[in-house]
Parts: sequence; structure tokens; C-alpha cells
Amino acid sequence: MIATDLHIHSCFSSDSTEKPESIIETAIQKGFSHVYFTDHHDIDFPVSKEEPHMDFQLDFDVYFQKLNQLKDRYKHQIELRIGIEMGLCPEIDLKVADIVEKYPFDFVIGSSHLTSLTNGDPYYPCYYEGKNGIEAYREYFLSEVENVRLTKAFDIYGHLDYAVRYCPYTDFQYHFDDYRDIFIELLRLLIENGKGIEVNTAGIIKMGMAHPHIEALKLYRKMGGEIITVGSDAHTKENIGYGFETAEKLLKSCGFRYYTIFKERKPEFIKL
Repeated sequence: MIATDLHIHSCFSSDSTEKPESIIETAIQKGFSHVYFTDHHDIDFPVSKEEPHMDFQLDFDVYFQKLNQLKDRYKHQIELRIGIEMGLCPEIDLKVADIVEKYPFDFVIGSSHLTSLTNGDPYYPCYYEGKNGIEAYREYFLSEVENVRLTKAFDIYGHLDYAVRYCPYTDFQYHFDDYRDIFIELLRLLIENGKGIEVNTAGIIKMGMAHPHIEALKLYRKMGGEIITVGSDAHTKENIGYGFETAEKLLKSCGFRYYTIFKERKPEFIKL
């Protein structure tokens, strides 16, 4: 049993209203050994016309104060670890490094919600304007390669094929081999720099498969990748640990024997 969910959002993220206490108590009820908070912080995130209230900015002092209080309150029931989902983008690599170095995170997810500060988020249909599906995806994946070249201020790269979750083209199919060349370079850079990836089970809800595609997982393992976390990307307590049985089977089928958790930014390997 995978007993740790390493990707959870609370009301500290502008796209969640879930209280941290509810998250902790749900994780305890589900028999988890640890609970991780990885709330959003996307530096200079452009204001969306569709959802102007989404700013994805954390008040780090309040965040750590609250979570450290809860860590002490629940210490006899579950181990709370403080992380972040840090939005990566080529224009802000130095700002990302400054924040990650400043605060004592246990775990840092680097993830792409933007290909650039001016090019929008694949969550919104406007990202795809003027591009066909392959062009939109290749642009997204190439931006991830650029991010890994620019910054090392993260531990694992989250939901590598996030853009696939929201593509508005209903007649367009995602075929991993169309992007294999980019993934070979992306995974090579991650492995060489000691970074991992995650199995993000939120994709099961949205599109019937976890992120990233199984072929990406097989390629990562074939290339020698070992650091791999499992996260639900839950924004409500009900989704904590969602799809973890599927994730465990998926990892084993790809040749993984361990999944990874982090403490003070150092990996710990747990047998599947």
C-alpha cells in the first residue's frame, strides 16, 4: 500500500477551499503515515480574464506558522511535512531559486502551468489559439526541457503532461511517440541532475490515465530513473489518495520497486 500522498492542496492555494485540519484528519482516517502540503506558488502568474481571483501566491510566513502548529498538534497521529508546488517558467528561474533557498521545505514539486509569462496556461482554451494539438503539446514539453536546464530548485517535476488534461480539441488524440524525442531529452536532464518525476493520479479523473503517460514512465525507468513520487493533486479532502491502487500497479508494471518520499529535501525510498 502506498501510504503517502505527496501532492495535496489546501485553502492556502487559491484554487482550493479545504482547511488543513480536514486534510490531516482525512489522511489519518485513510491510514496514511505522512501528510504533505504542497500548495501553489506561481511567481508573476498572469491574471486570467476567466478567473481573475486565481493568483497562486503564498504568504510563506503564514503558511509555515500554521503548518508548524498543526505538525505539533498531530505529531502523535501522523507526520506532517511542508512542501510546495512551485510553478516553473523560463523567465523566473532566479526568483524560484531564491524562494526555495530561503524557506525550509521538506519537498518541492516543480511544475509547469505556463510555457512563458505571456503565453498562458494550457488550462485555458486561449493557450491553444493559433496552434494545432501537436504544436501546443510540443511547445509545452519543450518549455519543460528549458526549465530543467535553467533551474535545479525542485525535487521532482510534477504532472509532466499536464497540458493533455485540458486540451479543448475533442477530435485530437495524444500519442506519446509524437513527443518521444523531447521526453528523452527531458528525462535525461532530470536524471543527470538527480531530479525525479511523479505519478499524478488526478489525470485518472480527468482523462482516464495518470500523468505522465505509461510510455513516459517506462522510458524513465529504462533510462535509469528511480526517484518517483505518487500524488493525488487533491484540492478536496475526498480526493486524497485517489487512484493509489492503480498507481501502485502502474509503477510495478513499469519495473519500479520503490516509490519516494522526501524529508528536508532528501529522498527516502519506500518498497512498493
